[in-house]
Amino acid sequence: MAGGTVFVLSPARVDGERAKLLLNPAARFPFATALREPPGLAIGDVFSFLSSLYFRGKLAYARRFASRLRRVPPILVITTDRGLVTPQTPITRDDLVAFSRVDIAAADERYVAPLRRDVERLADTAAHSTKVVLLGSIATGKYVDILSSAFGRRLLFPAAFVGRGDMSRGGMLLRHAREGRPLDYVPIEGAVRRGSRPPKLAPLPRRRADDRGDELR
Repeated sequence: MAGGTVFVLSPARVDGERAKLLLNPAARFPFATALREPPGLAIGDVFSFLSSLYFRGKLAYARRFASRLRRVPPILVITTDRGLVTPQTPITRDDLVAFSRVDIAAADERYVAPLRRDVERLADTAAHSTKVVLLGSIATGKYVDILSSAFGRRLLFPAAFVGRGDMSRGGMLLRHAREGRPLDYVPIEGAVRRGSRPPKLAPLPRRRADDRGDELR
C-alpha cells in the first residue's frame, strides 16, 4: 500500500545497571546465556530488557499501530553503530559491547555514517506519502538532525512527549497500545520541543499474570 507510517525507535541505553547484569560473563539466567550464544536474541527484546519501561512502551506502541508496508519495514530501531535495523534483528553479547563503545551524544562518525546511510535509503525507498514517526528524544539533535534532513515535515513525533521524562513516555505509550488509541503526531520541524512537565499519568489497573508480556509478542 502507498503511504502509511514507519516508526523509528531510539535505542536503549547500554550502560545502566540492567546492561551490567546482562553483560556479566558470569550471569547464568536464561536471557543472559541465550544472548551469549549464536544467533543471540532479537534486538527489540534485548532493548526492552535493558530499558524496562521506556523501550518496552515504544515497541509495544509501534507494533500496535504499525502499517503494512511493502517497500520498507514498518518499525526500525536506531543503533549506535549499524544504522537502522528491524526489531527482529538478532544480536549477541558482543554486539551489545560494540554498541556501548560508541557515543551518540558526541556525534561519533561510527554512529552518524551508518544512520545517515540507512535514513537516506529509507527516504529513497518509501513512498513519498509515507510518514515517519520518531519515538525517542526530540529535545536534542542526536536523532532529529539526520532524520529531518531526509524527511523534513514528514518527520513526526507524538505531541504528548513534550515535557515528559522517559518513564512517563513509556507508561503513556503502553497505555495507548493496550487501549488501541493512537497518539496525535505533529511535525518536528518548527515544533516546540521542550515544555513544562504535564500532570502525572493515573496508575494503570493491575493486570492478570497471563496478560503480562503481551507487549513483547
